[in-house]
Amino acid sequence: MKIAIASQNKKSITDHAGRCRKFWLFDIENKAIVGQQLLELSKEQAFHGFSHDSAHPLDQVDMLIAGGMGKGFVNKMAKRNIQAVATTLQDPEQAARAIAAGVLPIKDASENCGCDCGGHHK
Repeated sequence: MKIAIASQNKKSITDHAGRCRKFWLFDIENKAIVGQQLLELSKEQAFHGFSHDSAHPLDQVDMLIAGGMGKGFVNKMAKRNIQAVATTLQDPEQAARAIAAGVLPIKDASENCGCDCGGHHK
């Protein structure tokens, strides 16, 4: 399984997945992390303004984790066959270990993602 964790500052999990341009990618096999790398997207590749009809560098992942996201974002990722989940954890590696162990604390995607997007995530 390959997961992407939004981490704009490369240290903690970013709250707004759509605007994030830095993602830790973790490869998980047999309940263990077997690989980790940082993916840095261009401004145009951030999901907030990205054309969702074309290929994206994160299309290779099975799951995308962030601190927050709207239901519209979750639905857009589902169309790409990516499970998008929000978590209460702050540390990317801790979240990856939790996924490997099957114990990631998940919070519901909100109708109001808390950003200044004008609600277009819905």
